[in-house]
Amino acid sequence: QLQESGGGSVQAGDSLRLSCTASGRRPLSDYAVGWFRQQGDKEREFVAWISIRAGSIRYADSVKGRFSVSRNNNEDIAYLQMDSLKPEDTAVYYCAAKFQIAADEARQYQYWGQGTQVTVSS
Repeated sequence: QLQESGGGSVQAGDSLRLSCTASGRRPLSDYAVGWFRQQGDKEREFVAWISIRAGSIRYADSVKGRFSVSRNNNEDIAYLQMDSLKPEDTAVYYCAAKFQIAADEARQYQYWGQGTQVTVSS
């Protein structure tokens, strides 16, 4: 039901913007949106979340000051702007949606996209 786009291969210091859209009975604007990433076989890691009306936002310490999450409920889309990318940001990035309050824990999200690969080379 969710679809990410915008991944790719970039150099360290470059920027990428990921997008998340929904296709289903309910619009993305009905959900809090989280962004997560997974590096190889490691556990899926919280990156950022944004509340339904964008009144609350939270970032992982590892991306704070470099990444920015936003959403446009009129266009039913959410974004993850990633600046000053580092090789350690290389991962598959997922957007996820959940009802009501946003959360850091991946298991609390009901809907997931298939992920988009981000590769940052030094």
